[in-house]
Amino acid sequence: MSLFKIHPIVMGTKVFDKGMMTYQHDYGKPYTIPIYCWYLEGGDKKILVDTGEMRPIQSEDREKNIGGRIYTFEEGLAKWGLKAEDIDLVIHTHLHADHCENDYKCVNAKFVIHEKELATIHDPHPLDFRYVEDYIMEIEEAGQIETINADREVVSGISVLHTPAHTPGGMTVLVDTSQGRAAITGFCVISENFNPPAAVRAMELEVIPPGTSVNTYEAYNLMLKVRDMADILLPLHEPEFASVDTIG
Repeated sequence: MSLFKIHPIVMGTKVFDKGMMTYQHDYGKPYTIPIYCWYLEGGDKKILVDTGEMRPIQSEDREKNIGGRIYTFEEGLAKWGLKAEDIDLVIHTHLHADHCENDYKCVNAKFVIHEKELATIHDPHPLDFRYVEDYIMEIEEAGQIETINADREVVSGISVLHTPAHTPGGMTVLVDTSQGRAAITGFCVISENFNPPAAVRAMELEVIPPGTSVNTYEAYNLMLKVRDMADILLPLHEPEFASVDTIG
């Protein structure tokens, strides 16, 4: 079994209402989230989880809010001695635009995407404006996509779990590291979702579902499932990782 080091790279941000992350809590509170591309170092392949934004806003105030630097795709990969054409494999947590805008640059990569997510980006519900199929057209036309429909190991030490909490085909990526199993969540949350404040726990809630979900009850249960099977939790938009080079 291969062991990996996980490198979170900020390749974008969003500034919005915190309630977009924390269902029924902290509405009206301005909040900045980082958008990550995760480089999984180990084994014989160069692997990314998601690819971030194509043209991230790089500003002092946003970097101050998340506590770390914001990179372009090229800058972020170069930090680890990589170029887009070096990438062998991209695993997508989901296909909302901010997670896949640089896909077309990875011309030599295979893309692992859940079949329900691929179907959704081509025919999204009107409520979900975050899908933009243009960002995956090139890799689809080039035959670079491998769709999956079941939980399974992708390569030794990395497996995927279907977690349709935030989107129909969302996948949590489970990564074996020297410090245990890490879970890069397949849904958009921050650490507070997994560790609610006392006032929320007093309501007998163990976790807070994503601010936007396809089924809030199921999202709650899936969060418990992911929490209980991981030694290291990596919520997709937690700001604390913006200043961290390596996990695991």
